[in-house]
Amino acid sequence: MKNVDDLIDSASELANRGLSRGEIADELNVSRETASWLVERAGTAAPVESEPSGGPQDVHVDWSNVGEAGARLNAVGMALADALREHSHDVDLIVGVEKAGVPLATAVSNDLKTDLATYTPRKHQWEEGDIDELGGSFSRNFAGVEGRECFVVDDTVTSGTTINETVDAIREAGGTPVACGVLVDKQGISDVDDVPLESLFQVIRVGNDE
Repeated sequence: MKNVDDLIDSASELANRGLSRGEIADELNVSRETASWLVERAGTAAPVESEPSGGPQDVHVDWSNVGEAGARLNAVGMALADALREHSHDVDLIVGVEKAGVPLATAVSNDLKTDLATYTPRKHQWEEGDIDELGGSFSRNFAGVEGRECFVVDDTVTSGTTINETVDAIREAGGTPVACGVLVDKQGISDVDDVPLESLFQVIRVGNDE
């Protein structure tokens, strides 16, 4: 994807396939607010250039060149595993955040020789309204987190909401999150509710938004 128009087209296509706003945000690696703006723009004829604000302030991360190739994904997983290994050598469970975080978590799990759990955040159900009324869930098809020390793996940190939710959910389920690892951090944070966060790349906006 090279510009906002491409993102609008992609958001429109995903919406037409029945994905929720939260799922679109996940697919495009943007915030929920940006996903809503893109879908709304797709439904109008006015050009994007007509809006001085240009929409929500966000950074789109396209890592499909890594995700579409197993060898590249494994290499990135090894790099993230190496960063997480600094926090503990005893962790035996990786929790991948659905959807895009799971293939990366699988690569990390394979390198660290651990079990694998997956968590689906509540944003996947989110369309409009209060997201706090929704709930996420762990898949029963993968390992449980109760009584386990674990690393949390996702692809990107956009607002930090999803990874904070995942850490909270692990604790509520009786697990202990030791550290979090992501491919890209758009917020420049060092921890998630006192859990260290490792990122392979940080995206930092320089200058004002005017």
